[in-house]
Amino acid sequence: MSDVGEIIKALNDFGRFQRWLVLMITVTTPVIGFHMFSQLFMVIPVSHYCNTSWLDTISLNLTEEEQLNLTIPRKPDGTLEQCLMYTPVDSNLETILQSGLNSTEKCQDGWIYPSKPKPSLVTQFNLVCDRKDLIDISQSIFMSGLLVGAMVLGPLSDWYGRRPIALFSLFLEGVSGVAAAFVPNFYLYCALRFLLGAALSGITISSVALCTEWVGVAYRPHTIIITHVTFASGQMILAGLAYGLQDWRHLQIAGSAPIFIFFFYIWVLPESARWLVTKGKIEEAKKLLQKAASVNKRTIPLKLLEQLKPEKKTKSATVLDLLRNPHLAKTTLVISSLWFVNSLAYYGLSLNVGSFGLNIYLTQVIFGAVEIPARIFCIFLMQWLGRKKCQCFCLLLGGTVSLLITAVPKDLPVVMTMLAVLGKFTMAGSFSTSYVYSAELFPTVIRQTGLGVCQMTSRVAGIISPLVGLLGKYHTSLPVATFGSAAVLGGIFSLLLPETLGKELPDHVDDLAHKPRQSQAANSSVENGCAKPNKNNSISGTITATRF
Repeated sequence: MSDVGEIIKALNDFGRFQRWLVLMITVTTPVIGFHMFSQLFMVIPVSHYCNTSWLDTISLNLTEEEQLNLTIPRKPDGTLEQCLMYTPVDSNLETILQSGLNSTEKCQDGWIYPSKPKPSLVTQFNLVCDRKDLIDISQSIFMSGLLVGAMVLGPLSDWYGRRPIALFSLFLEGVSGVAAAFVPNFYLYCALRFLLGAALSGITISSVALCTEWVGVAYRPHTIIITHVTFASGQMILAGLAYGLQDWRHLQIAGSAPIFIFFFYIWVLPESARWLVTKGKIEEAKKLLQKAASVNKRTIPLKLLEQLKPEKKTKSATVLDLLRNPHLAKTTLVISSLWFVNSLAYYGLSLNVGSFGLNIYLTQVIFGAVEIPARIFCIFLMQWLGRKKCQCFCLLLGGTVSLLITAVPKDLPVVMTMLAVLGKFTMAGSFSTSYVYSAELFPTVIRQTGLGVCQMTSRVAGIISPLVGLLGKYHTSLPVATFGSAAVLGGIFSLLLPETLGKELPDHVDDLAHKPRQSQAANSSVENGCAKPNKNNSISGTITATRF
C-alpha cells in the first residue's frame, strides 16, 4: 500500500473538498455544546414549600398567609421551610388555632411553587427536597451514555467505517433529543439522555477521524480545533436560547430539532479514504480520492494511484491490539491517563467556580467565550512547541493555577475567580491538544478504538468529578487541590509520549516501530514497470516502510 499521505498532498492538503468536509462537521458541533450543558438551565432552583391543602377540608376562610403560618414551620431567619410541614390533624380549626401544630414531617402531597416559574424539570417532576438528588443522578446517567458511546461506537467506526457511524449518531442525537421533550416521567427522560450521550460520543469520535484522515499534516490541528471553537460557541448560543425559551420542553426541541436538517449528509458525507485503503477497498478509495482531486481542481498522478494495492491481510483491530504491542500499550496508557486528568480538572473547575457575581445566563456566556481563545491559541502553540510540550505546558499551568486557588483567602473572590478562569482557559486548551495528539498517535486501523478508550477514561472522570466535590466537607480546599494535583501529574506523564509534529499519520501498528510492511514489497524497486536493481545488481524484493 502506498502512502495515502502523498496522495493527499497531490490533491491539496486543504483544498475545497476538505474545507467543505470541515464545514459539514463543524456546523453540527454547536448542538453538541448545547446538549452537554442544556440541563443546567432546566434545573434552576426555584422557591417551594409543601402542599398543605389538607387544611382546606377544615376551613376555606383562611388567607394564604394564614394557612402557611399554621401548616409550614419557619427557619431561624423567618423564611418558610421548603421540605417540612406540620403533621395534619383531625381537629377542627378552633382547636388548631388555640393549640397550634407541633410535630413535623416531610412533604406528603407534593409542593407549591409560589413564584409561578416557567415549566422546568424541577417543577415538572418535583426535583426538590429528597428528589433533588435525581438531578445529579441524571447528569451521571448522561455521562454514562457518553462513556458507553465511546466504548461501543469507537470500535464500530473502525470496523464499519467513519461515515455510517457518524450518520447513525446524528440520527440518534436528533431522535433522542426531540423525544426527551415529550416524556411523561423523569425516568424516561434519563433513559433518553443516556442515548443522547452515546450519540454525542459517536459524532465526536467520527468527526475527529474524518478531519485528521482527510487533511494534510499541517492542517490537522486547525480542523479539530475549529470544531472545538464551534463547540464553545454552542455553549454561548445555549445561554441565549435558554434566556428566550424558559420552558424546558421548548428549549429541548430548539436544541435538538435542527439535527434533522443534516439528513442530507446521507448523500454528501464522504468516507475516509485512509480507512478504505486499510480495509482493502482500493477501488472505492481511488474513486473517492479522484473525486476529491476533481473538486480541488487537481490531478493525482496515475503512478500514485496505481501503487494503491490491497493488503494481504486486512483484519479489523480490536481493543486487545492496543495492549499486544508494547509501544502502543505504553502510548494508550499514558494518553488515556491524560484524558482522565484533563476531564477531571476541566469539569471540576467548572463545577467549583462558585460564581462571578452574575446570573447564570451571563456566566454561561463567559464560560463559553473563554474557551474560544484558548482553543485557537493552541493551534499556534502546537505548531511552535510541538504536541508534547504544548500538552505538558497546558496541564502543568492549569494544575498550578488550581493549586494557587487553594492559597487565596476567601475574602478575595475576584482573585479566586480570575485564577479559576485562567485554569479553565488552560484546561480547555489542553483538551484540544489531547484530541489532536491522540488522533496522531494511534494508527488508522485502530484510531477510532484508541480514541474510544480515551473518551471512555474522560467520561469516567466526568462521572467522578462531582463526587470529588464531596471532599469539601472535610476541607474546603480538598476538591480543587485534587483537581490541580491530578493535572500537574498528567503534565509530567505527558513527557513519556513521542512527538508527532510534522509526521505522517501511521496507518498500521507496525508503523509505530518503523517496521517494514510486507504489502509494500517491491514498490520502490519497480519504476515504469521495470525492475530496478539494487547495489548488488539483484532485484530488490522488499522495501522499508515509510517512517511516520
